[in-house]
Amino acid sequence: MQVYADNAATTKISSHALQAMMPCFEKFYGNPSSLHTAGQEAKEVLEDARARVAACLGCEPREIIFTSGGSEADNQAIISAAYYGARKGKKHIISTAFEHHAVLHTLNRLEKEGFEVTLLDVKNGHNVTAEQVRDAIREDTCLVTCMYANNEIGSVLPVAQIGTVCKAAGVPFHTDAVQAAGHLHIDVKAQNIDLLSLSGHKFHGPKGVGALYVRRGFPLTNVIEGGAQERGKRAGTENLPAICGMAAALEDACAHMEENNAKVTAMRDRLIEGLSKIPHCALNGDPVNRLPGNVSFCFEGIEGEALLLLLDMKGICASSGSACTSGSLDPSHVLLAIGRVHDVAHGSLRLSLSHCNTDEEVDHILAEVPQVVQTLRDMSPVWRDLQKGEREYIL
Repeated sequence: MQVYADNAATTKISSHALQAMMPCFEKFYGNPSSLHTAGQEAKEVLEDARARVAACLGCEPREIIFTSGGSEADNQAIISAAYYGARKGKKHIISTAFEHHAVLHTLNRLEKEGFEVTLLDVKNGHNVTAEQVRDAIREDTCLVTCMYANNEIGSVLPVAQIGTVCKAAGVPFHTDAVQAAGHLHIDVKAQNIDLLSLSGHKFHGPKGVGALYVRRGFPLTNVIEGGAQERGKRAGTENLPAICGMAAALEDACAHMEENNAKVTAMRDRLIEGLSKIPHCALNGDPVNRLPGNVSFCFEGIEGEALLLLLDMKGICASSGSACTSGSLDPSHVLLAIGRVHDVAHGSLRLSLSHCNTDEEVDHILAEVPQVVQTLRDMSPVWRDLQKGEREYIL
């Protein structure tokens, strides 16, 4: 049996997305910036897709900027808010210690430019609170950027409460919603979100396309210069097939969110209950406020890379954390941020489900993971030391 359980890394493109993309290759192939008929027909298709994405987020179509993905959207949102704040003498940014590297690396860049960054602690309950944000805001704070949901451990942050705090303090609020869009209800106006990033391939759309929601009137800084596309804020001919595929995928995901989440949550909970029976393991992430499809564990006495390779031999595609850092030998910064020590963080497993998964696949995972963990422990000198009492168990 083949089981794809790495949907947090990317999802299988849906039939809705494919059907929406095909006319853009065959019929609406003009450049949306061209004045001739073919170009204006493409322009109409582009603006229809923009309106559909906006409807899913509760905003106006003109507040949507199409990008190459979540990373670009994160970069533009954070840099724009930082530079806008700097013009008013405000150079303090608040974020969290377990953000995606698209956010953290952008913040590192800004620190080199003289900005001060406060990363909120996430050890308490593997999440942050709106009170932490409120307490961290200063007179010179120019931006709060907190992810909507964590890509590795699945914690869902209190975005609406954080938005309320930021609005009361007059501080712009950006959220990286790459893992949330299409899976959790989003209403940018009701949640007081000023900037929001998303990526098509996380909800069964194509790769290489994303969107940035920008509250009307908020000044954007260009990160790609060139033509006047996207109201002059993001140069480059729009990738119309991918944009239409993303819009169709997001629309379909939002329309079936309730039923999909009910199915995925039930499978997630079965996995968590079953894997929790493995001795000396720990669930990562908020146990209550959690993405429907995320299952993240640490297993003491094993290496995550070996675990993934053996599971792959059993037909199970999984990960040990973010796909963006899979080539690194360092333990996940997310797991370290929530308090896992290095030895334990190395033995992590992330299973991320979608509505495409089945109960039979969950059964297969529950049958194979305990066996693979035991096989690796039997080979591990660290595990032998633990069993002999020469080391103390951490989990």
